[in-house]
Amino acid sequence: MSFAERMKPGAAPLLLAGALLVAGCVRKTEPAHEEIRPVRSVVAGESSGSVGATYSGQVHARYESKLGFQASGRIVARLVEVGSHVRRGQPLMRLDPAQEALQVVAAVASTDAAKSRVAQNRVDLQRTEQLLARKFASQAEVDQQRLALAEAESQLKSALAQQQIRVNQRGYTELFADRDGVVAAIHAEAGQVVSAGQQLVTVAADGEREVLVSVPESRVDELRKAKSLQVSVWARPAKRYQGALRELAPDTDSVTRTYSARISVKEPDSALMLGMTASVFTPDVEGKSAIRLPLGAILHKDGQAQVWVVDAGTSQVAARAVELGSAQDDHVQVAAGLAGGETVVTAGVHMLHAGQKVKTAAAQGVQP
Repeated sequence: MSFAERMKPGAAPLLLAGALLVAGCVRKTEPAHEEIRPVRSVVAGESSGSVGATYSGQVHARYESKLGFQASGRIVARLVEVGSHVRRGQPLMRLDPAQEALQVVAAVASTDAAKSRVAQNRVDLQRTEQLLARKFASQAEVDQQRLALAEAESQLKSALAQQQIRVNQRGYTELFADRDGVVAAIHAEAGQVVSAGQQLVTVAADGEREVLVSVPESRVDELRKAKSLQVSVWARPAKRYQGALRELAPDTDSVTRTYSARISVKEPDSALMLGMTASVFTPDVEGKSAIRLPLGAILHKDGQAQVWVVDAGTSQVAARAVELGSAQDDHVQVAAGLAGGETVVTAGVHMLHAGQKVKTAAAQGVQP
């Protein structure tokens, strides 16, 4: 008996229903579609120069004289004020001359006494030589008189030098400006007793002006290589001056750990006053084309910086290793790895994987 003959009545419909059920389950099983993640992006574009940097500082004179008396004493007159314009040789302060005058009198008296001793020793030597000629004195006595005369002449020279020193010190009771300029600071008042060499007046010379700024160690080389520097002051933001690096400190400040730099201002005008708040901008540190990206576009993996580049045809992302340059604010320079024109993901980089499809927002180039 065949299999069909052995089947009980009604079994065939059950088998047919089971087969249809299995076929329906197979048709309904479909592969799951991966989620298309929306991201923000930019089109990497080249800009002239690097990210650039701006440093804040203060306007100073190229030359500053810190003046003080060469003698100690009490100040009896202050002849200038802070901000006064002075000429070379103009008196700034005076000391009480009484003490110096007395010292000159004492030095003159010492000189007169030394002259008298020299004259007396000359007479004694002449008398002793006459006695030696008559055999009433020995040669030893003549030699002793000659030594006494030589000693007296040396004492006279010393007295004359001391007298000149005291005369010079009497002239030190007046403090004079050593150059044309502006009084930038005064550190003493009339009635104050000061010592020799103590800094009392600061005179900022007319002419050259420069800006003193502090530079972090990460940007020292960039400042050295800068082909042009631009200086502006807070009081006149629209006015730009050309500058040049004149001096860079070889060591950092012990407190701020930054390097002090002096930027000379070319062709300064009268509007550039001392003490003004100034900004120094380096527009083209690298001097070549560069690509800038937001910091949010950079992903660090295994010590290597990379970005996600979106394929225009498939909308899939692929990791691209890059080399980074200098950074400023929220942007960083890409030194190598991108040619320009690529669509780069700028937000959500930590949520992506290679080959994932994304939906980019309206991308726009990164402006210089």
